[in-house]
Amino acid sequence: MTRILILIAVLIAPVLVNAAEPESEAKSGSQIAWTTETLKLVKNGNAEKGRNLAESCKACHGLRGEGMSAETRDDETIPAIPALAGQVANYTFKQLRDYFNGDRSNDSMTAIAKGLSEQDATDLAAWYASLEPPKPVKTDKDVSTAEKMVEAGDGKRILPPCFVCHGSNGQGEKMDIPSLAGQQADYFERTLMQYRSGERHNDIYSRMRLIAKQLSETEIKALSLYYQQLK
Repeated sequence: MTRILILIAVLIAPVLVNAAEPESEAKSGSQIAWTTETLKLVKNGNAEKGRNLAESCKACHGLRGEGMSAETRDDETIPAIPALAGQVANYTFKQLRDYFNGDRSNDSMTAIAKGLSEQDATDLAAWYASLEPPKPVKTDKDVSTAEKMVEAGDGKRILPPCFVCHGSNGQGEKMDIPSLAGQQADYFERTLMQYRSGERHNDIYSRMRLIAKQLSETEIKALSLYYQQLK
């Protein structure tokens, strides 16, 4: 238990420090610091303007930001597209700016984000945060492994419980920790695998990379199914 508490302190300390130092310079990737100005900008995002901007997002992210699960067409697998509805505004804003800055890469999203101003990203984040989270998708598969990771973590691997950061219901936290409830399982699984391999590296202070590298593929799959069925 002591080891878990130490790791939890290490994981959340940078966030607490940033909150206590509002005048620190905002930086991207693992060195980001949320300034008072940036937090205020996102908080005051115009959801109505975001709704208008989101019209062009519907083809991929769904009519109400519910995302799309992976599917196979003509023997080609089309990757899942994440749900954005109900997502923490700060998180959505950060991802759009990371695509803009090159701290996160995706052929489609990078091109789209390059065409968005900082205010556009703020307004889109506000719009999606205002929507009802996606409907949960139940599974008949065993997710007891995930339940253990969420509720208790693993002291032997110094892995903290998932709820410490993502909340007891997967709702995320207002600073920049994403909501996971109802997220597309295929997308969730792919994301953790990308953190695990280091392909994705825009997590603040390498928090998710440190955790994902210690998770087995079985645990990752179980976690993706577990969170998809939460509301």
